[in-house]
Amino acid sequence: MGELHRLDRSASPPLPAASAAYLATLSGPEQRNTQRAYRSTLRALAAEFAPPGTAFPVAELDRADNVERLTAWFTGKWSGRAAATFNRHLDALRSAAAFWISQDWLTADPSRRLQRRGRAPDRTRALPAADIEAILGMDVPIREKTLWTMLYETAARAGEILALDIEDLDRRNRRSRVTRKGSAVDVIVWQTGTARLLPRLLDGRTRGPVFLTGRRARVALAAADIDPASGRARLSYRRAEEIFTETTKPLAHPGITEPQQLAAAPGWTLHQLRHSALTRAAENGANTGTLLAYSGHASVASLAIYTRVSPDALSRWQAQRDPHRR
Repeated sequence: MGELHRLDRSASPPLPAASAAYLATLSGPEQRNTQRAYRSTLRALAAEFAPPGTAFPVAELDRADNVERLTAWFTGKWSGRAAATFNRHLDALRSAAAFWISQDWLTADPSRRLQRRGRAPDRTRALPAADIEAILGMDVPIREKTLWTMLYETAARAGEILALDIEDLDRRNRRSRVTRKGSAVDVIVWQTGTARLLPRLLDGRTRGPVFLTGRRARVALAAADIDPASGRARLSYRRAEEIFTETTKPLAHPGITEPQQLAAAPGWTLHQLRHSALTRAAENGANTGTLLAYSGHASVASLAIYTRVSPDALSRWQAQRDPHRR
């Protein structure tokens, strides 16, 4: 039987430094959003266990009392949030802990007593065609109109589209190279709506991110995320999601007119544009190979959630086979 190895806690780095070391490993362009999300979790952990002016080696998280404390703290902080939010923060802790263990700063995962929460299947993620038409017809700034149209026409992930640079675009052939999940390089193709909007959005720009913030960057960013002419930064996923959700809430909840009730109501997400595009493609008879290329998935099993027909399509099918229809 192997001998239990006990770490020297005094030799392990402080928790904030250990967190910074882990976050530095998430350096790829496709990991930018993950790094941002995980940083917020680890900052909250440091605020609880290593507030300014205190010394808390990361190895202290091995202690049984700190495992208990972490479990109680995490449960109290995020148990009331949505399952996806709870799981995202837990994933951040476990990913960081795995790195710390690999560095011999910890011997075990301090979040081991926490369990991921199951998510109820959402059968309504694909929006009806009428809602998609209303979204793309909204009177919104050219940046949002172009982003939403491109997301729906290409069925790409929002992170893939927001990472595009002008140099990536092949506007003549209405296509662009993108980096998919797992760093796979792929090609997306758009239609006339995006082709007509892009010249207005770019307005003569030939370099830098396609989608920019409305003002100059106020913090230091990588040169690749800055427009060289204006100094504006690449639009973040979080901000793009916020704008889409808040702007489309009146469409998502047409019966709510009171501002406070509307603000508290759940909204649509950017991912629903992708989901809707893939569902429409499946309903319109796209074969498996086309759906794989359109979605960027490598596995046929991953298409299952998109090939479930929408209520509109199910209604049409029922109407066509109704023996009493006129």
